[in-house]
Amino acid sequence: MVAALAKPPSPQPLSRTWERGFEQKQNMKINVLFLVVVCSLANIARADESTHRVFIAADSTAATYGPERAPQAGWGQALQSWLDPAQWQVRNHAVGGRSTRSFISEGRLDAIDNALQAGDVLLIQFGHNDAKAEDPTRFTDPDTDYARFLSRYIAVARGKGATPVLVTPVARLLYDFGALLDTHGRYTLAMKRVAREQNVPLIDLNASSMAWIRALGEQGAKPYFMFVPEQNKADGTHFSVAGAYAVACLVMRDWVDVQPQMKASLKRDIDCGVINVPASPAAPASAPRPSAAAPIRKTEVANPQGSQVIREQDIAREQPGPHGGAGPTTAYSFFADVGDLPFVMRKRVLHKGAGIGLHPQHKDEIYYIVSGRGLYVLDGQQYDVGPGHALLTRAGSSHALQQTGEEDLVVMLAYPAAATR
Repeated sequence: MVAALAKPPSPQPLSRTWERGFEQKQNMKINVLFLVVVCSLANIARADESTHRVFIAADSTAATYGPERAPQAGWGQALQSWLDPAQWQVRNHAVGGRSTRSFISEGRLDAIDNALQAGDVLLIQFGHNDAKAEDPTRFTDPDTDYARFLSRYIAVARGKGATPVLVTPVARLLYDFGALLDTHGRYTLAMKRVAREQNVPLIDLNASSMAWIRALGEQGAKPYFMFVPEQNKADGTHFSVAGAYAVACLVMRDWVDVQPQMKASLKRDIDCGVINVPASPAAPASAPRPSAAAPIRKTEVANPQGSQVIREQDIAREQPGPHGGAGPTTAYSFFADVGDLPFVMRKRVLHKGAGIGLHPQHKDEIYYIVSGRGLYVLDGQQYDVGPGHALLTRAGSSHALQQTGEEDLVVMLAYPAAATR
């Protein structure tokens, strides 16, 4: 009997074989993509572990405003420009009209509490709206409620391993018979008392901003606040972009004073506001110095005597406004690599809205206006300046310069080289 031959398997259709191969390739792609996503998330997680956050609990003076509210801005939205984002990320929770009481009752402190992590910082500035006695949903008594609510913010930060920093309320531009009024006196004192009793770092923004306003003078300070005739606004509480950057510089300067470790995270100078300056024209150690990272100059002509010709387009550097000024600006440091020149000559272009913030002068310096227009404040006096104006500032004075109009403000600067060494 002949055994029946086994029936060979039927050949698979080519289409099915192709489908299986296609599915395998797709699965491999999905697996690769999955691994890429996992690795990316791991890298992000590692980056987040090395990046801390600065949370801001505050009112309208620190809040963030969109372009529809221009030129209004808050100091909180300007603060990031001083901090290296790889080390610190600003999370601005400031909201207009809030007091220590209403910020908590609306759940805004809870939102910060849910996000806070160990190593973060919580900046706390209230007082403007706590004083509104006509509104019980916001008013706090500086000797009782205000101090008690501030303690809540401190406890939330410390409960998460974060650092609370109290910030006294920023001053208003409000003069009476030639004197700047302190509209936050009792709240400032109460906050200082809480800081002392609970050993909390304190930035006395009320004091530094009042000194800043006095140095600018009543009229000279107006461009930094919301005095905007074309919008029919005369508001001495809220800031223009220039004012927001100036106040953010004051906050950052005094923050470094109480927490010196923050200095390593700075991206720009904090030589702003009004401080005691030495009688000698020599610059102190904290005065700004030429950057060591300045680009190499391209020399067009050189000779054995060291004489040379350079092109300004080869040395241009985009920078924020110095001394807490708003940006952007373009800086040109002529012959900065020639070490034995007895003078320094620079050019700075202040683009629209830019400025050089108020600062104490550590050296004799001359500005010459090449083109454009600006508002110059010298020791509290305001001057409209334009092409052909030369401005001499002696050591010990304070000054600031703000671009105005549509045209860039182009300034030549000169000062003794000894002041930079």
